[in-house]
Amino acid sequence: MADGGHEGNRQHPHNLQGLLHMAIEAGNESTTSDQMEQMSEERRQWLQEAMHSAFAGQVDEVQQMKECLQELNTDTSDEDGYDRKESALEFLADLCENLDNASDFCKLGGMELLLNRYLSCPEAELRWRAADLVGTCSQNVPFVQECALCLGAMSKLLQLLDLDSSEQVRIKALFSISCLIREQDAGLAEFVKIDGFSVLMRAMQSDVEKLKIKSAFLLQNLLYSHPEHKGTLCSMGMIQQLVSLLRTEHSPFHEHVLSALCSLVSDFPLGIAECRAPELGFEELLKERCQLIQKQEEFQEELEFCERLLKICFQDTLDDYSMDR
Repeated sequence: MADGGHEGNRQHPHNLQGLLHMAIEAGNESTTSDQMEQMSEERRQWLQEAMHSAFAGQVDEVQQMKECLQELNTDTSDEDGYDRKESALEFLADLCENLDNASDFCKLGGMELLLNRYLSCPEAELRWRAADLVGTCSQNVPFVQECALCLGAMSKLLQLLDLDSSEQVRIKALFSISCLIREQDAGLAEFVKIDGFSVLMRAMQSDVEKLKIKSAFLLQNLLYSHPEHKGTLCSMGMIQQLVSLLRTEHSPFHEHVLSALCSLVSDFPLGIAECRAPELGFEELLKERCQLIQKQEEFQEELEFCERLLKICFQDTLDDYSMDR
């Protein structure tokens, strides 16, 4: 998945045998599964008792989620109440890194609460935490993805990405959108249907550098994994828009724009033809950029993308360019 959110999925042992195995591995990294099976009954019993004692007071995580949801369902208007809700959302995000917990959270009505109440609440701090939690629950969990999509998550998240006044809310909304469309055909279909590419384009034109980079990165990944959408993007003027972004003040964002352009024109004659349009001035722009950054080590990847685009789109004039260098 996706950037801007919680990475990885914490795997908890679900029974005493799992806890036993964990204890053995923690105590001796060289212990093998065969050695564990050959362990004496006395030693096994001692470890079982030790682990039972250690985890006797462990709180049921489903119960913890229920308590957090109870807090989130409580109406409040004071600062302490908002603080408790922020803490509840933060704690749920930690719990829902576990795939089983993410599914249980959805079954408990948590996703519906996030989408119908917290994504539209007045407090930006609660909105971004709610958007982040939608993504944390959704990534890599088809059941949760389907549930979120059925509840209208895509349109709500795209609206936040496009219009919210908070930079953090927009960034977290993009993270959740990414979790709902990457490796999820139904999510991508919904994204395309409600003009998500236009929203993504506008996000790349914002003045929030982090949002611009993440939007371009998502576009590049979508083009790589779903080249069938290249025609749609060309018809909406994506190539012209991306080239215009390269004419803004030079920044690390341009590397991601060039990467997206490489993905868009590769094995796609229509995209190449659009890049060659004289009024776009793309060839000259690429050559100027190469001259600007060729001796700056920190921009070597950007340079490679420029040279790749020159080769793909302007092969017949590349020899002249090489001689000029």
